[in-house]
Amino acid sequence: MAAAEPIQAGALAPLRRPVFRALWIAIFISSLGTWMHEVGAGWLMSSLAPDPFMVALVQSAVVLPGFFLALPAGALADMVDRRIYLIVVMCWQITVAGTLAVMTALGLVDSRTLLALTFAMGMGTAMMMPAFSAVIPDLVPRRELTAALTLNSIAMNTTRALGPALAGVLIAIAGPAVVFAFNSVSFLALLAVLIPWRNTQPRSTLPGERFFGAIRTGLRFAAQSPALKVVLVRTLAFFGMGSVLWAFLPLIVREQLGGGPQAYGLVLGSAGAGAVIGGLNLPRLRNRFSGDQIMTYATFTLVTGLIGLAFLPTIPLVALAMVLAGSAWIAAVSTLQVAAQLALPAWVRARGLAIFLTCFMGAMALGAALWGRVASLTDIPTAIVGACVFGILAWLATARLRIERHDEHDRSLAVPVPVPELEVPVAHERGPVMVEVTYTIPPGSVAAFQRAMRDVRRMRLRNGAVNWNLFQDTADSRRWTEVFIDDTWLSHLRQHHRLTVEDRAIKAHADTFHVGDGPPHVRHMIARNPRKRRRRWQWL
Repeated sequence: MAAAEPIQAGALAPLRRPVFRALWIAIFISSLGTWMHEVGAGWLMSSLAPDPFMVALVQSAVVLPGFFLALPAGALADMVDRRIYLIVVMCWQITVAGTLAVMTALGLVDSRTLLALTFAMGMGTAMMMPAFSAVIPDLVPRRELTAALTLNSIAMNTTRALGPALAGVLIAIAGPAVVFAFNSVSFLALLAVLIPWRNTQPRSTLPGERFFGAIRTGLRFAAQSPALKVVLVRTLAFFGMGSVLWAFLPLIVREQLGGGPQAYGLVLGSAGAGAVIGGLNLPRLRNRFSGDQIMTYATFTLVTGLIGLAFLPTIPLVALAMVLAGSAWIAAVSTLQVAAQLALPAWVRARGLAIFLTCFMGAMALGAALWGRVASLTDIPTAIVGACVFGILAWLATARLRIERHDEHDRSLAVPVPVPELEVPVAHERGPVMVEVTYTIPPGSVAAFQRAMRDVRRMRLRNGAVNWNLFQDTADSRRWTEVFIDDTWLSHLRQHHRLTVEDRAIKAHADTFHVGDGPPHVRHMIARNPRKRRRRWQWL
């Protein structure tokens, strides 16, 4: 059953909720510390090892953990209490940043130690991002989700501009150790919000998933979720182009325009101002335009900003172009994040968001490397034009993959299906389990029934089934049997608890084609393979 699309709340509406307001302030402070750390680490590395390669490795140490840890972090955030999980991660961040501050103040840091501790900070960031993203829908109602995610993006873009400027002042006055100390203290703000907060979301009474099984289930869900796949493809298309913005901005300001740190700060601040302006107006745009129309606006506005970045001759004009780029950036990020959130039921939310974040970071990293290679072979303006051409072609190729088509479905958890009656107890680890659902379908409804069962197949597989098929009885053409396999009895029970309102509607639609007496007949069978007879040599 489709849920009516709620009217979007005002841009600042989530800040009226005390828990979200406190968390947003804490995220702002923590993000400020994170951007300050990157500047401090880069400056310190330029003193310890003034080699461009070593300085570039600092940025790699920040970003690289996200590629490897985002999905495992999402699995953990879905398996355990997110509040406890985030508190542990915050303690890790405080410890690592504090250690770096103390060692720097005592003169004990060399280039390898700096890289190792920065990599450890990147690990913590990668571990907390999916969990924090998954917590937001628990704090605000659905109609305020766009505004809440936009406010978080505004915080990130604003601190991106303020952090480097503040870090430069502190480094000039007291050195990088003070910057690292501020970063350590900034995580205390998040800790102060998380410790008293109590998550009221219901938790399953079943035993928790195992780590690698949870990762496989998350990947299986993404493979069978049309809504999430649309978001991922649109993410790769947009940010494959958008990566060129941050990759070349410092070089353009410094080499092509002859600007210094103040000019770079002005241009970066202009992007932040554009993000704030765009973010505050985004809920209003969401009430008038669809997510697909906003992505079209974001694509061509970013193209305009990038062309200005490549060819405008003065700092003030480039700053105006960056206002456009910043507004386009936040429109795309917020729209895709909201679409990803709405595509995910609560039981797999952190894992799905981790996959989204992996695609986002992968598009940024691979895009920057590709356009950087093009620039090295030609020049920066040519590379930016190439990125814009790619972005327009990618928009044309993906425009038919509509985000709004999938936003209307209700993916809140439904009342679990009753547990099957058992003659004898079945241990949770026993399996595999085969489930047969038998339908009686009149000849005139076969084509429509098969179309409905395609949706049932996707529903079963994304909720955990490892195999699915539909069979027609050769002796009775009206008799059809749906067969799906679960790894264990516990895996099957989890499917009962994972059903959403959308899933129930999909199954109810398929059942309407059944004309037999009573509902379709369901049978549960569990494997009882006989033990292999041991040969004499096996007893030795």
